[in-house]
Amino acid sequence: MQYEKDKKDYFIYIEKDEKVMHSLTKFCLDNNIQNGKISGIGAVKMIEIGAYDIVKKEYLKKEYLDVFELISFEGNVTLKENQPFVHAHVVLSNHNMATVGGHLFESTVAAVGEFFLRKFEGSAFRKLNREVGLPCICLQNDFK
Repeated sequence: MQYEKDKKDYFIYIEKDEKVMHSLTKFCLDNNIQNGKISGIGAVKMIEIGAYDIVKKEYLKKEYLDVFELISFEGNVTLKENQPFVHAHVVLSNHNMATVGGHLFESTVAAVGEFFLRKFEGSAFRKLNREVGLPCICLQNDFK
């Protein structure tokens, strides 16, 4: 991984065969980033994405091993159990230009991974929201 910093902004290049979520999480940990916004593009493989079933309160997961264009990566960084947690959703396109998308669990860079991270000084953290069944962003002491 390579990166450049300009004030609170980081331009991050994740290299071929590096894991995206692992690399971004480690980057946030190493650079003391607790809150931020991440976007990115590139080409990825060995992808696991999902969609949350709000009735069953569990993720439906699907794996894709082929190379896909990473058309859009949008996410945020908050603290979860006092550690940086990257939450991201992606849109991917195969070589037939068909798209799939969802919550990103992990993927590996197939060619390039180009990401932009903006750090902000906040106190957002994740806490289990029992009604939803997920650790949700908490900006105050509790959920309504």
